[in-house]
Amino acid sequence: MTIDIQAIAGDYTAAWNSGSAEAVASFYAEDGGIVINRGTPWEGRQGVAAMAAGFFADVPDLNLVCDGLRVAGNHVVYLWTFTGHHSETREPLRITGWEEWDLDAGGKVAASRGWFDAEDYARQVAG
Repeated sequence: MTIDIQAIAGDYTAAWNSGSAEAVASFYAEDGGIVINRGTPWEGRQGVAAMAAGFFADVPDLNLVCDGLRVAGNHVVYLWTFTGHHSETREPLRITGWEEWDLDAGGKVAASRGWFDAEDYARQVAG
């Protein structure tokens, strides 16, 4: 089976832009997960959905753009920028980062390591 990484990335971006945490989680293997900035892992689709729901709560008008991909076998780096406004402060946000995916044979994310500048995020949230 050939995995179309471009299609997966496009559909993943659309899932984030749908505002549906379940849509985001559907790109992960049942036992997949994500760790953001070496924090606490979000495990399984339910955990990934909780992570995405947290982002949607903080940035209800979140708009994600895929800035690029790097692929080596089943390892993918998904480069992204999101914009929106913080739900409490209403401050505009423009955050860049990336996710490092290990894909399973079916093209689902088995493991993801996400990265963004948390200090810059906090500065933007505060205005």
